Amino acid sequence: MGENSRLKEFWNTIKTPRWAKFLLRGVFVVLLLMVTAYVSLAWYINSHKEEVLASVTEKMNEGLQGSITIGDMEPTFLKGFPLVSLRLEDVVIRDSLYAKHNHTLLKAGSLELSVNALALMRGTIEIKKVSISDAAIDLFTDVDGYSTTAVFKKSKGEPGSGGGTYPELRKFSLENVAFVIDNRKGGKLYNFKIADLNGIMKYSSKGWDADISLNTLVKSMAFSTRKGSFIKDKIVDGDFDINFNENEGLITVAPNDLEIGGEDFIVGAKFKTSGPTSDFSINIENKNILWKNASHLLSPNITSRLDMFDLTEPISVKCDIIGDFNVVGDPLIRVNAIIKDNLLTTPGGEVSNCNFTGVFTNNHVKEKGFNDANSAVKLFNFKGNYGDIPFSMKKVFILDFEKPIAVGDFSSKFEVAKLASLIDEGLMKFSKGTGDIKVNFKADIVNFMLAKPLVDGVIKINNANVAYVPRKLEFKDINVALNFTKDNLDISKINLKSGKSIVTMQGSIKNFLNLYYTAPEKIVLNWTIHSPQLHLGEFMGFLGSRNKGAAVKKKPGTGTFSEELNQLFDRSNVDIKLRVDKLYYNKFLATNVGADVLLTESGVIIKNAGLQHAGGTLVLSGNMEQKGSVNRYNMNANVNNVDIRKFFHAFSNFGLESLQANNLKGILSTKANVSGNITDSGAMVPKSMNGTVSFAIKKGALIDFGPVRSVGKFAFPFRKMDTITFNNLNGKFNVKGEKVTIQPLQINSSVLNMDIAGVYSFGKGTNINVDVPLRNPKKDKDITDEDELAKRRNRGIVLHLVALDDTDGKVKVKLGSGKKD
Repeated sequence: MGENSRLKEFWNTIKTPRWAKFLLRGVFVVLLLMVTAYVSLAWYINSHKEEVLASVTEKMNEGLQGSITIGDMEPTFLKGFPLVSLRLEDVVIRDSLYAKHNHTLLKAGSLELSVNALALMRGTIEIKKVSISDAAIDLFTDVDGYSTTAVFKKSKGEPGSGGGTYPELRKFSLENVAFVIDNRKGGKLYNFKIADLNGIMKYSSKGWDADISLNTLVKSMAFSTRKGSFIKDKIVDGDFDINFNENEGLITVAPNDLEIGGEDFIVGAKFKTSGPTSDFSINIENKNILWKNASHLLSPNITSRLDMFDLTEPISVKCDIIGDFNVVGDPLIRVNAIIKDNLLTTPGGEVSNCNFTGVFTNNHVKEKGFNDANSAVKLFNFKGNYGDIPFSMKKVFILDFEKPIAVGDFSSKFEVAKLASLIDEGLMKFSKGTGDIKVNFKADIVNFMLAKPLVDGVIKINNANVAYVPRKLEFKDINVALNFTKDNLDISKINLKSGKSIVTMQGSIKNFLNLYYTAPEKIVLNWTIHSPQLHLGEFMGFLGSRNKGAAVKKKPGTGTFSEELNQLFDRSNVDIKLRVDKLYYNKFLATNVGADVLLTESGVIIKNAGLQHAGGTLVLSGNMEQKGSVNRYNMNANVNNVDIRKFFHAFSNFGLESLQANNLKGILSTKANVSGNITDSGAMVPKSMNGTVSFAIKKGALIDFGPVRSVGKFAFPFRKMDTITFNNLNGKFNVKGEKVTIQPLQINSSVLNMDIAGVYSFGKGTNINVDVPLRNPKKDKDITDEDELAKRRNRGIVLHLVALDDTDGKVKVKLGSGKKD
């Protein structure tokens, strides 16, 4: 059976209407003709390869101000059916000035073109799709504004008409393409490693629309190469809906979902393509992103500042980038963020329950451009907790990223006991009381820390109990107001109690906050202190060095606050003008006390101290160097007309063992220039004193004094030695450690006369020469002439005695030679 008979039999088996059979036959014939034509075209291209390649090259060069070269061409018919696909290999496009700038616009390993088959048969190239792979695209602009894109001639035909000198693209794709926009005039660099890009173009009388899907690695997106790249080394993946309006010269990228660095953003943009400027705006939004992730999408000059902070929970953020591609320098960058119920970490510590609205801009003052010096971070309605202390700030601005300053306000009301969350218990302990802070501030920021701050406002503390642990001091019922005026601190009247002591204080510190951050050792607190009664023993902690055993530790989340406060107390200086009605210290009681006292990091300096004690006055000055538990003091004292018994009793007999207060009677005046050691508790260290002491005693008496009784028993067994009176007694001692050198001392008393000189030792080494005239002073009691008394004093026998240490450690008196060393 012939071929026609079988075909006829096939059609007859199809039970369809007659008209349908004719229609199917027509379709079949058309398809057969198309296949035949397609196969014929394939034969034509293969057999006329050089002619077709020359035609394609010529057609493409028609739209160029430069050149395109194609290494080879292969048809890929099935891939583009019913269009004809041509794969061009080793394609290079260069503009006419390539030899000058040495930048190749396009270098592609493979470039596939899908062309209209019928037009190709007519000898016309109509390109419907371009696919580029394994390529590098370099859009270079030199410092004069010339660009490699000048290779393309501007289309003169109407959009969508198919006219013009360069073919319109309907579809395009890129695969494994390095795409660089290097604008040397604007100082901008955009470098993308495109893994995959696919686009479809639709033309209209107004311009065109494009749907594009993109997956690329951003190597650089630098609006200013000096400042660095945005979204550096981040992958961008998503779709773009793009519209071009030719009349307005405006490309609009509709807001759409886009993944950047693993984060989901909504991104939109506008680009101006005509006119004297190349304006653009990019709008980015993410309602759920971590602070660090958002910060690391920005350029390094911004990231480095923002990274000094962190927020643990996601935030909502919007970013607008607005500029001109042809302008040197940064574009406008504006970031808005909303922070709710977050944990903020700063160099100064953590802020919990943090809420605020934040704005970053690099154009704080419109007339000053887009730069670091004109950049600002603005925080509005800031609320949170620092430790357990709640606070709020209506406005806080960080201005000028080159020389940053902070400006804002701060307010807080809190219970003083909650300061325990900020300050280590090894430094201070708090119990009851309330605090109220309202201040405005301005400060430089150096290495992310405040410096040279200016503060206006008041800090009030009411009815607080505080213990200062390093010096073992406790204060109760404290009321204080700290008034900040720019960089100075004025402390209004403070009322406090410590044990039995009641104290009121007020003071001031010049340049306080600047020195607090930069040089606490230069701080001088000027105090005026008054007390109706002061028990000095309750403040002995100021005499000793600070307790190092209780190391001050950093509270979690408080930065260096405890350490800074510890340094302030340890290293600052306190200049005190002290006035006390009644001063108690162990057995010592003084009235009308006045003194100027300077407390420094290393010790205590006392100036112009005066008081009334034991019926007389005491004026002293000196200093004490704090060294561990034992402290070194130097003192100059003038004592005038004090009751000697009360004076010795008040000072615990000055460490003397044999001479006690109850052995003495009379009115004492003395001058002392001595040094020695004193413990942290205020007790004199025995045998540590050095210096000189001169004295004068009026209407004195020596009562039941053991050493004198010993002399009396030896020399005057029949005289009563229990009480020895004398009118005036003047002497001078040199004190060195445990030994006291008695300068020649003449004693004229009611019982006997003595001349004494030598060394008295609190330990070993006593050697005192005593000359005792045996003549009884009672025989001369009626003589008033001093010269006559002096002549009579040594008449008769003079007994020469020496007081020496015995083997049992006691002082023994024996006869001497009568010779003095």
